[in-house]
Amino acid sequence: MNCYIRATGNISPQLTAGHPPFLAGPLQEYTGTRMNCAEPDYKDLIDVKLIRRMSRIIRMGVAAATECLQEAGVSMPDAIVTGTAYGCLEDTGHFISRMVSQNEELLTPTAFIQSTHNTIGAQIGLMLKCNRYNNAFVHRGFSFESALLDAMMLLQEEEAQHVLVGGIDEITDYSHTILSRMGLYRRGHASNLDLLEQPSRGTMAGEGAAFFLVASERSATDYARLDGLATLYKPDGPAVIEQKLNSFLEANQLDFSDIDLVINGRNGDLKHDQVYDELKALQICPQVSYKQLCGEYPTSTAFAVWMAANILKSGDLPPLLAPSVAEQEKINRILIYNQYGNIHHSFVLLSAC
Repeated sequence: MNCYIRATGNISPQLTAGHPPFLAGPLQEYTGTRMNCAEPDYKDLIDVKLIRRMSRIIRMGVAAATECLQEAGVSMPDAIVTGTAYGCLEDTGHFISRMVSQNEELLTPTAFIQSTHNTIGAQIGLMLKCNRYNNAFVHRGFSFESALLDAMMLLQEEEAQHVLVGGIDEITDYSHTILSRMGLYRRGHASNLDLLEQPSRGTMAGEGAAFFLVASERSATDYARLDGLATLYKPDGPAVIEQKLNSFLEANQLDFSDIDLVINGRNGDLKHDQVYDELKALQICPQVSYKQLCGEYPTSTAFAVWMAANILKSGDLPPLLAPSVAEQEKINRILIYNQYGNIHHSFVLLSAC
């Protein structure tokens, strides 16, 4: 059974909030080691009385979900599914720092309550007064993929007709410091616009909140059709990855010549980008990358799906995204291949409606 992306909502380091023309303006440049979201005026999307009680990532997630539902014209989804690897890091950091500074005494529970991974989905459900299926996946680099797969299964099993699904993660001073010590991010200053042209050790941290309303029935306003999804955990070399990718395409009755565009997860890290060069079968397909726009974070595949859906809806590849890719006929089928830490590998297949 096919499912269709009816609407989107995306808050990212690029100017994506509010559904502006798709990557029509100049790309946002970030220098340093992190890319924070360009946040909208939340008062246009969320009740001001609620905003002051929300942490930053909750505001981002609720706003992106609200934009998505408004575009779809759906006031009550049949299910809400979210994926996040880190959860509400800001609230977690506040609670832990207060434990230390106050010697574990007289602690207010608010920060602890709002630090759980399902807080964002729960807040969306409370705002909508939606007491239907609400689930959160915390599967590290597979968090968004697991949420999307759950949404597809709900539609296939006819448990729902419209599912709100999203991927959300934030970067904070605490988490950035810890992950930098683990070698994930570059030590020197860099520009995201040169991230892929100047590969080095480490990458740039990113964050984002992207939501989609996926439906079981096709409509005239759909962005794209979601054809399939597959994941691969800790593959033992490029041969295993190619075998999995071949099986995935064969299950969808396709081969590499049927793919008009591959969106890969290159992030400028010499160590982890090597896997994309080793997959010879993909070299025959035109390729673009996306992490120079949003940075690296576990649920960044959600940004890639948003990007693919917009490309398929317009049928064209924005020149700002890939000036080196030769002009071609209308893009009808896109394969997203992302890997996080060379541990979590995922494939998402989308096609034009």
